Amino acid sequence: MSTPGPAVPPGRAGRLWLQRRLETARRGADLLDRKLRILQGELARLRESATQAAAEWDRCQADADHCLLRAGMLDGQRAIRLAADSSFADVTISYATTMGIRFPAGATCTIPPPTAWDSPALTAARHAQRAALTAAVRHAAAAQALRVIEAEAAATRYRFRAVKDRWIPRLEQALGEVTFAIEEQERADAARLRLATTTLTGAPRRDHRVRPRAAHRLPGALR
Repeated sequence: MSTPGPAVPPGRAGRLWLQRRLETARRGADLLDRKLRILQGELARLRESATQAAAEWDRCQADADHCLLRAGMLDGQRAIRLAADSSFADVTISYATTMGIRFPAGATCTIPPPTAWDSPALTAARHAQRAALTAAVRHAAAAQALRVIEAEAAATRYRFRAVKDRWIPRLEQALGEVTFAIEEQERADAARLRLATTTLTGAPRRDHRVRPRAAHRLPGALR
């Protein structure tokens, strides 16, 4: 099933309407192409940042697991439960804007100081867990920024292709059809005008009078 074309006004008004719409569509395609290029450059930066944040989180998480296991072996699970407090970390997320899209640019994690006494093993485990939490927060912000820009880039790419591959060709086809119809109408009007002018002024007259023939002289006729 073919998609219906635009509703074009008749005559020269329709041609002007199509020319303006076509100019707007081409300008919009150029802007979408520029936006897509900028977003693709931003995506490359955010992918690298998210990859680095993920690697840092994995490293800190492995270190935290190792330190926590060591503390459990040296001080026991009861000491770990007593060292835990009920305080919460404070996460602050900063935002940036690119081409009108707002996304997380970074995150900081503020952890309150411990209120209980720690052994050396528990202190090492606490520091490792704090580092892992900070790395996790940074990775979450980087991953969310990447998701936001990827979604916007995909939507921009879809809109760009819709304008370039579908909307502009339809407008160009409709403009060609309207221009052809106007030219045909102008030729028909010109032909009717010539016919009407010829009818009003009259066709050039021809002289139908018969020229007299020269008389044939008989032999021996008197001059």
